[in-house]
Amino acid sequence: MSTIKVTASRTNPTSTILSQLWGCSIARSVIAGLVGGMAMNLAMLLTFRMIGFGANADGILLDPAIQSPKLIAVWTKLEPLPLVVANPLPIVVGLLGFAVVHGFLYRWLSVSWPKGVVARGWRFAMIVLLMSYSFWEFFTPFNQLGEPVRLIAIELIFWSVVAAAEGFAIAALFEIAPPSDRCLSAGCKA
Repeated sequence: MSTIKVTASRTNPTSTILSQLWGCSIARSVIAGLVGGMAMNLAMLLTFRMIGFGANADGILLDPAIQSPKLIAVWTKLEPLPLVVANPLPIVVGLLGFAVVHGFLYRWLSVSWPKGVVARGWRFAMIVLLMSYSFWEFFTPFNQLGEPVRLIAIELIFWSVVAAAEGFAIAALFEIAPPSDRCLSAGCKA
């Protein structure tokens, strides 16, 4: 676990402490999370939107010959349509927010993992995949919408791509980008 050496100045001890904390943990975690969130959104666009749902709602995940009519209705007919379809901006911003939280989680968990983008990126991607996306697929599409298992398997492949994009983006920012001089002077190593 990295530690921060906190020193207080006589003129403004709070300002010095906050600037050291900001430079070491908060800013790095927020920036890594935002980059991870952009990678996540792009991966979702390429997998779910372009392949799964198709540019004109003609993708494999909306094929009436193999998909649950209930799921198709939720995504294409029942009003109001999901925000990600009708007004995606709040969802994109929300996913960026979740990714910032992931940036903080990565910082907290990764110190106990072997060093390196690949080693840490895969571990974090697997945590996100198993703890979030697998639960989502089981509880919502399978349980509530009656989606067939073979389509859930395809979605889990898509989610694996999304988790890997986010996990590697966050890991790269933490592992490749060196800490700032301000961070190093405060005794922080990450």
